[in-house]
Amino acid sequence: MIFQRQDLILFQGDSITDCGRNRLAPNDMGFGYAIMAAAWLSAMRPEHELRFLNRGIGGDRVCDLKRRWTTDCIELKPDWVSIMVGINEVWRRFDSNDPTATEVYERDYREILGQVREALPETRFILIEPFVLETSPDRAAWREDLDSKIAVVRRLANEFSAILIPLDGIFAGAAAKRKPAFWAEDGVHPSPAGHALIAQSWLNAVEAN
Repeated sequence: MIFQRQDLILFQGDSITDCGRNRLAPNDMGFGYAIMAAAWLSAMRPEHELRFLNRGIGGDRVCDLKRRWTTDCIELKPDWVSIMVGINEVWRRFDSNDPTATEVYERDYREILGQVREALPETRFILIEPFVLETSPDRAAWREDLDSKIAVVRRLANEFSAILIPLDGIFAGAAAKRKPAFWAEDGVHPSPAGHALIAQSWLNAVEAN
């Protein structure tokens, strides 16, 4: 078991992590993979008295995480930070002509991880790859931009000794068993089964480590 008694695990990211949480209730975990993973882990390891927070915000890119990082991460003093961010960097390129260069994504992502490492040197990371499922032809066109972002997450996981969850490949494998729209109707926002798959993958990763 990698977690210590009463560890605080912070989930961060965009709408996939946010998933309808009540932002006026600091302990609300939303309805997605974060609450699923937290509930299962709490049930499997009740003696650890683990604590969980969700600070995901829909629409966020890594530059948005960077702006709120002091209050929504550093000041919370988590023992673990689980981050899933990157799909909005791709989406905004195609729907708003507002791209995020891979170099900028990597610079900002490395900066927020570095801020944690400097302020909270014992804190560890769980990095989740962004993903897309090809539910329509335009989603397939996103692949060229997304793949470079995934490569960044993999490099940073290695650099910061993080647990990496290779979610893009996990969803690709799942889509071979049942059509992509079953897991995420728009290719991005998971269905309940999609969220359960993320939670299962997260739990498998932390238990394996």
